[in-house]
Amino acid sequence: MSPNIAKKQRFVGKTAIITGAGSGIGRATAIQMAREGANVALFDLVNERTSVLEQKLNKLRKDCALAIDVDTSDAERMEEAVRRTIEHFGSLDIVFANAGINGAVGPIEELSLSDWERTMSVNLTGTFLTLKYTIPHLKDKGKGSIIITSSINGNTRFTSFGWSPYSTTKAGQVAFAKMAALELAKFKIRVNVICPGAISTNIDETTEFNEDVEEIVIPIEFPEGAQPLADGPGKAENVADLVSFLASDESIHITGAQIVIDGAESLLS
Repeated sequence: MSPNIAKKQRFVGKTAIITGAGSGIGRATAIQMAREGANVALFDLVNERTSVLEQKLNKLRKDCALAIDVDTSDAERMEEAVRRTIEHFGSLDIVFANAGINGAVGPIEELSLSDWERTMSVNLTGTFLTLKYTIPHLKDKGKGSIIITSSINGNTRFTSFGWSPYSTTKAGQVAFAKMAALELAKFKIRVNVICPGAISTNIDETTEFNEDVEEIVIPIEFPEGAQPLADGPGKAENVADLVSFLASDESIHITGAQIVIDGAESLLS
């Protein structure tokens, strides 16, 4: 059997929950995992994009996808979404906690408490709830893989002026992932966190800029080629490749890892 054929069979008989599945990295990962045999529960605020993705995947393989309308920061909706996934597919093997927003961007003193709390709620509380309600089902299976989407911002890069709420949540996700990795190791549940740099997605739609941010910016001149490994931002499919590797048995001895995927972007800043 060739390596390519083997790769396409990595997720046969497995079920994955993917949050933020309707677009960007979540969408690319859902497509890749479904192509490799997984059943995928698409957690997102169900809209036309999510519905179209569900239909596309179910044409690819009959009844392999289930779209569930859920706000990951809402405990009741998350618990219900996980319950529906288990009822529909029978078990759970992979959790990709990917949902997140950029949120409000501006000087700290100009940010409202609600600005701060919204970013914390979606990015940090949403990640917590995703793990809280899925871990019992991974324990039932006797093993599993959890991947959390963080960012280079707040971890290896701190020059995104005005992005203090976002960067704080991204740093928090890394700490949370490492704590979870150690806690869950004896249950054969692996937890890893990825830190993308600039990736072509539609997350910028969730950015709320305060014009006062210009007052705190320190001029920085970046060298040409902000992504040395590429001609521009990475693709969602590049990240999907990494997530799929971490979800598979090919990474069976990897847990607690923080993996940067940015084409060396953060090495310049």
